[in-house]
Amino acid sequence: MVQKVLKVHPSDNVVVALQPLAAGETVTCDGKNYVVKEPIGAKHKFFEHDMQPGDAVIMYGVLVGTAQLTIPAGGLMTTANTRHAADPFAYRPFSYNWIAPDVSSFAGRTFNGYHRPDGRVGTANYWLFIPTVFCENRNLDVIRDAMQQQLGYAATRKYSSYTRQLAEAYAAGHGIEEIDFRDADNASTARLFKNVDGIKFLNHQGGCGGTRQDAGTLGKLLAAYADHPNVGGVTILSLGCQNLQTQTLLDDIRLRNPSFSKPMFV
Repeated sequence: MVQKVLKVHPSDNVVVALQPLAAGETVTCDGKNYVVKEPIGAKHKFFEHDMQPGDAVIMYGVLVGTAQLTIPAGGLMTTANTRHAADPFAYRPFSYNWIAPDVSSFAGRTFNGYHRPDGRVGTANYWLFIPTVFCENRNLDVIRDAMQQQLGYAATRKYSSYTRQLAEAYAAGHGIEEIDFRDADNASTARLFKNVDGIKFLNHQGGCGGTRQDAGTLGKLLAAYADHPNVGGVTILSLGCQNLQTQTLLDDIRLRNPSFSKPMFV
C-alpha cells in the first residue's frame, strides 16, 4: 500500500501529506486514522487534533509556530492560521537527541548516484570552486563566465541559442514556426565532462578583516561544503595574505573527514 502521509517526529502534532488528499478522505498514520477536512496538497500539513488560538505547533519535535485561529483536526496548516514561534535558544550548553526514522521499507532499493570513498553517496556530482577570501570574488566571476560558457554549464546557453536562431530567422525573412529549437536544446547539453553535473562557485564576503575567529568559522563552513557527498572535486583560490590561510582550510577539511580523498587543486 502506498504511504499517503508521514509524521516526521513522534511528538509532532502536524502530519505531512505525501500526495494530494481530498476533503473527507480518511488516512492512517502510525496506527491512527485522520479525516481530512479540506483538500491538502502534497507536502502540505494538517493538524492531528483540534487547535485553539495560542496552541503550540510542533514539527520535527520542536516548536515551529502557534495557532492563530480555531482549527479542527484534519484542517490544513497555512500561513493564515499559524504564526512562527520558536523555543529559547542557547548555544552552550546544548543537547539534541535525534530519533532515526524507520527506513526498513527502503531496504534493497537503489538510485542513480555516486559512491564516495568514505562510504557515502551523492545524488549529484559537482566540481566546487572555493575562495579563501572575498578578494578572489572577481577572479571567481571571470572563471565562472569562461568555464560555464565554454564547458556547456551556463544556464543561459540554451536561451542564447534560441535568441541567435530567432535573429537569423528574422534576417532571412522566416517565421518563428519554421525554427527547429531542438538544435538549441542539443547545444545546451553539449557538455565536455559528461559525469560532472555542474560547476559551483562559492563567492562570500569573509576570509579577511574581522577577527581570527570569524575566519576560523568560515574555514569550517567551507570545509563542510568540500566534504559534501554531492561534491566530486574542489579548486581552492587563495591570495596568501588573508586571515583564512589555505593550510587552515585544508586542516579543517581533514579534521572533518580524515579519509577525505577527493581531487583538490590549490
